[in-house]
Amino acid sequence: MPLPREHRYTSEDYWNLPEGHRAELIDGQLYDMAPPSFTHQKLISEFTQAIGSYIKAHSGTCEVIPAPFAVNLDAEDKDWVEPDVSVICDQSKLDD
Repeated sequence: MPLPREHRYTSEDYWNLPEGHRAELIDGQLYDMAPPSFTHQKLISEFTQAIGSYIKAHSGTCEVIPAPFAVNLDAEDKDWVEPDVSVICDQSKLDD
């Protein structure tokens, strides 16, 4: 009996997930993300504030963005992740 064929997802599939469904698209596979715990969110909040304070204290121009915030990892538009914290230093790489 042949093995089932692996399904490859696209960025279109990723962007058409139901509202509130958190997942990452890596090498054509969707990986569901569990809701973060209270402790996780508390630590991310502290981390985000610490990075933002450091940037501000050093007159930096970067911005700190907490999740959920989709990040495209490649020019081929096929890998999308949602890091806990993103630091944006090059505004020209952003789009909606």
